[in-house]
Amino acid sequence: MVTEAEALEHCVKKTLYNIVGTVALLLGIVGIFLPLLPTTPFLLLASACYMRGSHRMHQWLMNQRHLGPYLRSFQQGRGIPLRAKITALALMWTSLTVSMWFAPLPWVRVLLLVPGIAVTVYLCRTRTLEPGEPMPGRENQIRRE
Repeated sequence: MVTEAEALEHCVKKTLYNIVGTVALLLGIVGIFLPLLPTTPFLLLASACYMRGSHRMHQWLMNQRHLGPYLRSFQQGRGIPLRAKITALALMWTSLTVSMWFAPLPWVRVLLLVPGIAVTVYLCRTRTLEPGEPMPGRENQIRRE
């Protein structure tokens, strides 16, 4: 038999997981546009939190049109599409270069290299999704030749 205290504790935990998941999701989305915020870890954290806090939110995230296929592919260990890697690296290094150009202090310019190099190494070491291999959830899409 579940006591009132246990039920309250369960409710509080689920609420906290949902709050942390939502904050992580927002940071992940912001990280798409800002080079210093890593997108993938925040999206994976959001997924893990929603899995424990809200089945409905987890399903929504995993089936979301833009983020869902990448999350499913990553979680299944299938890799990241080459096009996504190239796009991420190009956008990241472009924004880092612009940031370095406007940075007033030389040490800030050098400091901006740290996340750039780390993300580049991470993406290069992460498995690349094979060109003919469909993204999870997009198996029925017709490939344009």
